[in-house]
Amino acid sequence: MNLRPVPRGSVSDHVFGQLRDAIVSGSYAPGDPLPSERELGAVLTVNRHAVREALRRLQQLGLVRVSQGGATRVLDWRVHAGLDLAMSLTQVDEVLPIDTLVRDVLEMRACIGTDAARLCALRADPATRAAVTDAVTGYADAAPDLDQMDQANIALWRQIVQGSGNTAYLLAFNSLVGGALAVGRVPPQRRTAELLDTAGHRRLAALIADGDGDGAAGQAHTLLTAPVTAPTERTRT
Repeated sequence: MNLRPVPRGSVSDHVFGQLRDAIVSGSYAPGDPLPSERELGAVLTVNRHAVREALRRLQQLGLVRVSQGGATRVLDWRVHAGLDLAMSLTQVDEVLPIDTLVRDVLEMRACIGTDAARLCALRADPATRAAVTDAVTGYADAAPDLDQMDQANIALWRQIVQGSGNTAYLLAFNSLVGGALAVGRVPPQRRTAELLDTAGHRRLAALIADGDGDGAAGQAHTLLTAPVTAPTERTRT
């Protein structure tokens, strides 16, 4: 691959981003050695500390294995990486190394949200059911400001996921909402079909309050699979 000198600023972030994208896109295959710290520093015109910090982050994501005194070798991210890699990739500013990543995150969100709503309806105590109802009221009151509705929507879904009693879902939710948005940087303006459906969100809260697990799951699935509009121009989302 063609590595390029990085701009000043958060130098290790740029080194990390270039190497991460090269590994995920296949420019470096599993088992390949990365250039040495000295070579990377020379090509990227950065100091070895920035390179070392980038390699540490790559290792934490399961992309490389760093051997003291030996070569740093690329791992198969499909085997070793976790959800943190997906969240890292949604935050970059150029072409995604995985073309379907935003779609994939949306599908994961829909799956988790649908079952979390079902479990919340079945498991939540009265205080949590009331909190969901209050959260949907706050969400509806934010209309028609899409940015405010987006933030209120995240608060509503946090109540639902917490009410599900599923710790794994809660941790996944925390990863999905880490950063700017719960759905991999899809702007609220592209999610109008979901966000402006206040009646649908009120139905969801009512079904949870009534303890209707199947109904809540169906309504959640309808909301979370609403069409996402295409951007007006090619953007990183």
